Amino acid sequence: MFLAGGLAAVGARAAEYPTPHQADAVLADFQFQTGEKLPELRLHYRTIGTLRRDAAGRVTNAVLILHGTTGQGGNFLREEFAGALFGSGQLLDATRYFIILPDGIGHGKSSKPSDGLHAHFPQYGYRDMVSAQYRLVTEALQINHLRLVMGTSMGGMHTWLWGGTHPEFMDALFPLASLPTQISGRNRVWRRTIMDAIRLDPDWRDGEYHTQPGGLKVAAEMLFFMASNPVLRQKEAPTRADADRVLDAAAANSLKTLDANDVLYALSASRDYDPGPNLEKISAPLVAVNSADDLINPPELGILEREIHRVPHGRAVLLPLTDQTRGHGSHTIAALWQKELAQLLADAPLRP
Repeated sequence: MFLAGGLAAVGARAAEYPTPHQADAVLADFQFQTGEKLPELRLHYRTIGTLRRDAAGRVTNAVLILHGTTGQGGNFLREEFAGALFGSGQLLDATRYFIILPDGIGHGKSSKPSDGLHAHFPQYGYRDMVSAQYRLVTEALQINHLRLVMGTSMGGMHTWLWGGTHPEFMDALFPLASLPTQISGRNRVWRRTIMDAIRLDPDWRDGEYHTQPGGLKVAAEMLFFMASNPVLRQKEAPTRADADRVLDAAAANSLKTLDANDVLYALSASRDYDPGPNLEKISAPLVAVNSADDLINPPELGILEREIHRVPHGRAVLLPLTDQTRGHGSHTIAALWQKELAQLLADAPLRP
């Protein structure tokens, strides 16, 4: 998710669903894939609703929703997502489901470089982030089963990893705006561009800067560039002056909250993402949704359409370009894909 829904949270109407509860889980002796360790890793999270168990003690209504790069769990508390899904009678009615919205490692209020370790923070990857999510669910929340795992962008990639790493733990998987292959091609290029802009800026000072380095502005501009689709960008900026004004305003808004080390780590974390070797292990029904106007996961690559055949109960959906789609940001607009989610839940009963 990042960007269109990832850089700023917009509150949905609180009356539509129960008030979110916020807390921190402290994961002791967390070891990263690199061998680095933290004696305590803090994972911030929000929950909405009440946990339910069957007679055997198995949780039956837990839904894990995972955010995108530079985002946080609170980004989902916006009208077009929570306001369309969590209300009474809606698809993920929070009076029926127990919704879990974690902040990933390096994001939101979870442990991150800007807390104090700066560039000495462990070099976390996506597999570390999924490992922390699993410990949050099983240790802190004492949940032994998930009804659904879903996510947007980076969260979508985490969803693919969940399916291959913990195949029996959930009933259904719903990755949005993602591909089941390692980061490569243009997807790697724009990420490397951001990382280089920060690392090569002399004001970065190996991560020990006192004011944000200028390269962070380039990062904010690149994030803005990748978020939407060309049609919308042309409508909002039909002249050269409009384009400069829109870009400057978007970057300025992002720079109010972004930190260079946090952004650098968040983009670098994708280096170990590769669910490909485990696609055949995904046993839960899975529906992957991408949009035709997504610059990060363009349909002409054909990757999702090819790889989905390796998932035993997998199905791929491509949303066509419309006046309602928002490029990569389409992942946070539930009206575009909630019918597919409804069908997935109907086709995925509680697993024995």
